[in-house]
Amino acid sequence: MAHFPVNHPARPLYRLLAGLIGLYILIFGVWGVAETWGEGLFDRGSHWVLGLRTNLAFSLASVGFGIVLLIGASRRSNLGHYMNLTAGAVFLVTGILMMAVLQTSANFLNFSMSTVIVSLLFGLVLLATGLYDKVGPTEHAEAESRHRRDPVPGSR
Repeated sequence: MAHFPVNHPARPLYRLLAGLIGLYILIFGVWGVAETWGEGLFDRGSHWVLGLRTNLAFSLASVGFGIVLLIGASRRSNLGHYMNLTAGAVFLVTGILMMAVLQTSANFLNFSMSTVIVSLLFGLVLLATGLYDKVGPTEHAEAESRHRRDPVPGSR
């Protein structure tokens, strides 16, 4: 069974990182929508926003993902934990899949290599934030702290 730290002391930092990523993605998406509005949804033009190539479909998806990440980062419950784990996996899978079709007509989100790298980095950071921002009762955090100090009871 997987073990996720409960009430990790650096949890506010991880929530801040997830929030900053969500804010970047939201700004990127809004700017991208403004830049590509009126063109085809899956157009393969040369529109660049904040250093990443985009089209209208990718920009609209980014607006939605940015809002979801900001909501997850603002919650003090395990909702953010699950949202960050899911978003991290989605970013990693999307980055790998889009890298596989980068130079083909299947590149419907108009990714470039820089977009793939940013997607993979964001995926790793969001996955890490999801691993360390789980919330639990104080008793669980205390039991975990005792387990870290003495992993095998009675071994001393």
